[in-house]
Amino acid sequence: MSNTTLILLGAGSSSRFKTKVKKQWLYSGDLPLWLHVAEHFEKSHTFQEIIIVSTSNEIEVMRNFATYTFIEGGDSRQASLSNALSHVKSDYVLVSDIARCCIPAEMIQRILNAKEKGSCVVPVLPVTDTLYMNDTPIDREQIKIIQTPQLSVTKLLKKALETDNLFTDDSSAIASLGEKIHFVEGSPKAHKLTTIDDLEELTCIQSPSTKTLTGFGIDIHPFEKNKQMFLCGVPIQSDYGFKAHSDGDVAIHALIDALLGAAGMGDIGELYPDNNNDYAGIDSKELLKDTVTRITSFGYTIGNIDLTIMAETPKLLPYKSEMRTILAKLLGIRKNFVNIKATTAEKLGFVGRKEGVTVHAVATLTYFNWKNI
Repeated sequence: MSNTTLILLGAGSSSRFKTKVKKQWLYSGDLPLWLHVAEHFEKSHTFQEIIIVSTSNEIEVMRNFATYTFIEGGDSRQASLSNALSHVKSDYVLVSDIARCCIPAEMIQRILNAKEKGSCVVPVLPVTDTLYMNDTPIDREQIKIIQTPQLSVTKLLKKALETDNLFTDDSSAIASLGEKIHFVEGSPKAHKLTTIDDLEELTCIQSPSTKTLTGFGIDIHPFEKNKQMFLCGVPIQSDYGFKAHSDGDVAIHALIDALLGAAGMGDIGELYPDNNNDYAGIDSKELLKDTVTRITSFGYTIGNIDLTIMAETPKLLPYKSEMRTILAKLLGIRKNFVNIKATTAEKLGFVGRKEGVTVHAVATLTYFNWKNI
């Protein structure tokens, strides 16, 4: 068994990337970037364990993709690394950033092959340009550009981080203990994705798949007298509304489930449970806005939606155009990509008895095409 654990750090906010999609959720083919990176490392070497460090809400989604060990990050890279290290039991630990996503396999092997040559093994690049410090030239032969991944003796890295001092990388932490740092050849291909412009340097990333993802949602609510009725965010003139923990907008609830289904992100009850008082009486449009923000940040683009509202009463034809307008605005798509159908139950069942309404929803998503940025 390997005596090395791999830690991939990805709990940052991607603030410099400046898109609605976090960079770790850009798609290469049909793989999000973080999984593309993890699988590349996995093909390059057999690790004792692979740990992915991310935010709590991202981890919930990541678990739908793979069975790695997922650890919640901290407020800084160092805090995130410390969180992950507390779970590491192997002699060595290889630490890299998910944003460094095109690391050649031979570079990874060079680092691993040198594990006994220092307490920390670091890939470096030479400086080819002339350098100045203020008005004084610097001998560029003495300067190195540091890259990741970096391989460290686990117990020493843990010890080095038991301090209030902040280190920019693992090697500087290990060096603070007076331990030996061993340098190996890095690679210009191991370019780090920091800004949108960096995408041009990352030739290992494929265009996102053109696959269309489809989700289906259904919701049912009984009537409740003396309550305002809302459907698709539109107030409906009626003597009754819907019995529900929120405002009861059964159409939006079905739509949220369809969107989450297409993204493989569970259902409305998981995200907005009805035993949470934060959602008591909430405007369902706010839930839909939050859902759209979530699926967008995870690398999806909304295609179209189709709703079928089954109601014996009230009559909905006068409201359909406004419903489409409101939903289109909430979803960030054109009105023609929102379709709403209203039908009766031919007086059959609870709908036919005018006891409530049921809504079926279909939604399609595609992967965010970062090639068009």
